[in-house]
Amino acid sequence: MTFFMSHAPVLAIIIPLMGAPICALFRGKTAPWLFTLILSGIAFAYSIDLLIAVSANGPISYEIGGWAPPYGIEYVADPLSAFVMVIISGISTGVLLYAKDSIANEVPTSRLGFFFAAYLLALTGMMGITVTGDAFNIFVFLEITSLSSYVLIAMGARQDRRALTAAFQYLIIGTIGATFILIGVGLLYVMTGTLNIADIADKFDSISDTRPIRAAVGFLIVGIAIKLAMFPFHVWLPNAYSYAPNIVTAFFAGTATKVSVYLLIRFIYTVFGADFSFGTVYLTELLLPLGVIAALSMSVVAIFQDNLKRLLAFSSVAQLGYITIAIALATEAGLTAGILHIFNHAIVKTGLFLTVGAMFFATGTTSIKALAGVGQRMPMTSFGFVLGGLGLIGIPLTPGFISKWYLIQAVLERGDYIGYGLAIAILLSSIFAVIYIWRVVEILYFHPSPEGAKGSEAPLSLLIPCWIFILGSFYFGIETSFNVGFAEQAAQFLMGAR
Repeated sequence: MTFFMSHAPVLAIIIPLMGAPICALFRGKTAPWLFTLILSGIAFAYSIDLLIAVSANGPISYEIGGWAPPYGIEYVADPLSAFVMVIISGISTGVLLYAKDSIANEVPTSRLGFFFAAYLLALTGMMGITVTGDAFNIFVFLEITSLSSYVLIAMGARQDRRALTAAFQYLIIGTIGATFILIGVGLLYVMTGTLNIADIADKFDSISDTRPIRAAVGFLIVGIAIKLAMFPFHVWLPNAYSYAPNIVTAFFAGTATKVSVYLLIRFIYTVFGADFSFGTVYLTELLLPLGVIAALSMSVVAIFQDNLKRLLAFSSVAQLGYITIAIALATEAGLTAGILHIFNHAIVKTGLFLTVGAMFFATGTTSIKALAGVGQRMPMTSFGFVLGGLGLIGIPLTPGFISKWYLIQAVLERGDYIGYGLAIAILLSSIFAVIYIWRVVEILYFHPSPEGAKGSEAPLSLLIPCWIFILGSFYFGIETSFNVGFAEQAAQFLMGAR
């Protein structure tokens, strides 16, 4: 066991990567699903072990092939990357517990092997982005994630042909974002002669006033913002979430954008350094207004949606606005709030999308009007959605409340009118969340079922994973030592990194 744990940084990546082509050979409903669940569970176990080791002993470096950095590729698990790895692999494993019956209802059985192979590749890419210490490796893993994501989204075409359009739109926009990132990495390499992130960071200050470096910063920030679905680069996300298979939507809502947030934080605080990012190129003045506009405008847009998955998709863009505000504050308190919300929003939104998937399984629709009366026909599923909605709003005892509490404290630390205005904007966005969640609840519980409406309670194979996430979110809203503790530890590490 000691041998395996000593290689945990690479095994958490290699196991799902090597499992993907094997999974493609499986046929039937159970074998590819079970194989994928086992591999994801192993990656989750290694991620937890890494987080524990990093918390106790500090960052862990793993040299691929024994080649020492900066010449070899290095994997690095530090407080931030280890925490995000746990989020990714944990969300993946929880979603897979739900996946067997759900995906068999949406994707032909003959294609399930290929579906889960693409799922494992998406997991590999996201885990790799998080742990690699090589800038070009980030691009490689980003492309692995993106290409498999396009396939997974397009698999929803059996239910709605618009999934193909959504996948194509994501492909075009995602390719633009990836190209920007590649150009930025290339410029960093030209100026530093290295692709090792730590080595680039060491050399960055001496060349930070050059035009190629400033161009690199611009390309990287914009490219990551596109992948992140940061306002106004969010146009690909609502369609992708709305028309993808339900487990894909749940998986991506909890992981994909969070990985891009990780990348933004990593480059701003580790590679560029906070002084350069916020003192020289004035990222606060750029990111803060975008975060506020996203939190307010996307919450308003969510109110008027007639598709439940699309409503939650616009809500996700609004929630990413909170994280953008937190990063732009350029303080330890703000960074803590942002990292904390990565975890809290992931678990709440995944639970919500799983409940919506259960409604779709029983009724065949995610149209809000068509779900009238589902509260009576599917009481456990609907109540799970209500509790998840409370977490999204930020009611006390939920993780959403913890995130917003820390974020409001962080903005009020500014002690100026901008800080007070930010606090008001956050509260106003939360009021909008009450409106769009209540609108759904009203239709689920207080509108009569349409004539001939079908659907009864979802099976336990779907309900149990839903409630694991819903109850888990309340646990982390009450017992906050894990999420708050590791968020604070990661923020302290990043603020002291340069």
